[in-house]
Amino acid sequence: MFQTDTVVIGAGVVGLAVARRLAMQGREVLVLEAGAHFGEGLSSRNSEVIHAGLYYPEDSLKASLCVRGRHLLYDYCRQHGIGHRKTGKWIVAGGQAQLEKLHAIAAQAQCNGVPLERVGSRVLRESLPGVTADEALYSPETGIVDSHGVMLAMLAELESCGGQLICHAPVERGVTSGAQHRLWIGGQAPCELLARRVVNAAGLGAVALAKGWEGMPEYVTPRQWLARGVYFSYSGRHPFSSLVYPVPERGGLGVHLTLDLAGQARFGPDVEWIEGIDFSVDPDRAGLFADSIRRWWPGLDETRLQPAYAGIRPKLAGPDGGFTDFRLDGESEHGVPGLVHLLGIESPGLTASLAIAEEVTAQLGD
Repeated sequence: MFQTDTVVIGAGVVGLAVARRLAMQGREVLVLEAGAHFGEGLSSRNSEVIHAGLYYPEDSLKASLCVRGRHLLYDYCRQHGIGHRKTGKWIVAGGQAQLEKLHAIAAQAQCNGVPLERVGSRVLRESLPGVTADEALYSPETGIVDSHGVMLAMLAELESCGGQLICHAPVERGVTSGAQHRLWIGGQAPCELLARRVVNAAGLGAVALAKGWEGMPEYVTPRQWLARGVYFSYSGRHPFSSLVYPVPERGGLGVHLTLDLAGQARFGPDVEWIEGIDFSVDPDRAGLFADSIRRWWPGLDETRLQPAYAGIRPKLAGPDGGFTDFRLDGESEHGVPGLVHLLGIESPGLTASLAIAEEVTAQLGD
């Protein structure tokens, strides 16, 4: 039986951020990834936006870790030469109901210490010609990033500190007995592994793994819902150099326009509650996308919308459940030392990844 000091389950951006920081503290770290490569799960299926931290309640982990993580991630990209750009983001609103939501966002951002500019229709017409809205908020701190480049740099630092990534190594179950955690690893070379510390950063599989963990009280593990969001790319030229968002809708931030570092536009994600993991994209949803986008950009050419990809949010509440926070469940939550379950890590997980790593390593301190 193999034995090591620390295991991180999952090699997405959050798992790699945690593993990197633990390795830099001098720990022996193994990262176990079920897939063939790092970052092929949810970390490759998002909008690659660095969020400012506008929307979340000020006493929530999502608010504090997003704001802290944003500063850390911009610094990290500058230090490591990773592609990124502060594009800024417009949140546009039309009609009284949307304006009320817009004003609530402005108030929340102020509570979170996030800078915003309030813009009327005249300035909006000059800044975003072709966009139809009565009012907007502009977030200068929002940006975009090469998420694969971030993960590649994190992996390089992990390995330079002696850490190791092992792929094709799905963790099927865990048992805690005394001060040791025993992991059963499937895949091409099934084995058992003992570790002093374990971080469950398994993304969509994190809740199921936590729920089946022997030695941990089951009642502390939440239920998980799945919210799929699809993206459509927009071929050819467009008039935008900043991100454009409508006011949020239930379950997500609404169908918005994001950009990649080459300037190509894509729209998404929408919200569709599903029962099982399914990353398919229905091309027929283009019509629904077009209807939503034309509310604020009447000049959209629907024929240029092309199916791109889908992501799935691991939600800790269903369609009528309202806001749920990140859960970084360590010993103080479940009573098991040396074990942290990262549950409900959806947006803004990429932005918050380095700040989440700080919190997890603090929980695992000797």
